[in-house]
Amino acid sequence: MSIIISKEGTKAIKLDKIPFEKEDFLQDYIHKNPESIPVYEIQEDKRLFVSAREFPTESGSIDALAIDKDGDIYIVETKLYKNSDKRVVLAQALDYGASLWKHYGDFGEFLTLLNDKVQSKFKMTFEEKVKEFFDLEDEQYRNLVESLRLNLREGNIKFVILMDSIDERLKDLILYVNSHSKFDIYAVQLEYYKFDQYEIMVPKIFGVEVTKSVSSSGNGSRRNWDKETFLNDAKEKGEKEYGMNLLSSLLDFTEKNADLLEYGTGKDVGSFTYRFEDNRSKSGFVSIFTVYSSGVIQFRFTNIKKNLGEKYPELYDSKLSKVIAKKSWNKEEVVKEKGFGPTIPLIEAFPKEGLLQSFKSMILEYVAEVKKEGEESQN
Repeated sequence: MSIIISKEGTKAIKLDKIPFEKEDFLQDYIHKNPESIPVYEIQEDKRLFVSAREFPTESGSIDALAIDKDGDIYIVETKLYKNSDKRVVLAQALDYGASLWKHYGDFGEFLTLLNDKVQSKFKMTFEEKVKEFFDLEDEQYRNLVESLRLNLREGNIKFVILMDSIDERLKDLILYVNSHSKFDIYAVQLEYYKFDQYEIMVPKIFGVEVTKSVSSSGNGSRRNWDKETFLNDAKEKGEKEYGMNLLSSLLDFTEKNADLLEYGTGKDVGSFTYRFEDNRSKSGFVSIFTVYSSGVIQFRFTNIKKNLGEKYPELYDSKLSKVIAKKSWNKEEVVKEKGFGPTIPLIEAFPKEGLLQSFKSMILEYVAEVKKEGEESQN
């Protein structure tokens, strides 16, 4: 294929497509220019942030791992037409998805690796870069991270096969898989032209012809939650009786004792946060933990540090260590800026009701101690 360029309708020049020599060029180009993956044809305001190249799995390294603002995960495989076996390219992408889902059960490890990749490339933390790229507030970022965690746990992964040329057999295969499964697989053909100092990329996407009745993350709109909708959502997500008891008990505790019970605005996952008053915080409140309708609790070390200083997350950590059954972080992580804090399943944190009661008592003790020191420091 050729394209024609001209200046004010004259001096037309025909440009012929230039073949890519190496797949590395494709990988590097989409990392620097994620807009070249035309997901905006799937949904008008959708765009991808390519957060990592050569992301490791036990099946090999994923060429590029990308996310969108809804917390959807995309595996991007780049192949040159001359090098690829059309019969296995799709199977390879699915194999990487299975490996990613199976071997990153520890979401903290997954997020830490993403953070390392982003810092190496952009000299910013994952949180800073994602907020900048998608123009997110704290609450929106928190919802994105929880959607990432939930999608990884459930294996809700989207796939993009990026090639310089795509044959009809691969298009038909992708159309068939999308029509008869819950997979979302897209093929992107990226044609390369050059004129003077300008590089011209012409992207075409295939696989959007099938409209799914099931979507992993919705369309990113905000939602208003309350106690009833939060608990109903937890039931719909399959939370068992003991898990529901933990969620309900923590929600009642927060309603009764928090200076501010703050519900999240995530579309697909409900959340509530325990916040207490403290004049040292710009907003006047400090978040101490967040509970999600997917059955997990997040300890807000980063928020505490940002508002109160390094001493207080360490104090919180030392008290937490005595009342929860499973601790998946170390002391050094507590005082680092790594997202909002560690997230673990409620049933792993509190497998016995006595532990939950100890946790509640500890929260009241900790908040009282922090508030007292805050008041004394201002006198």
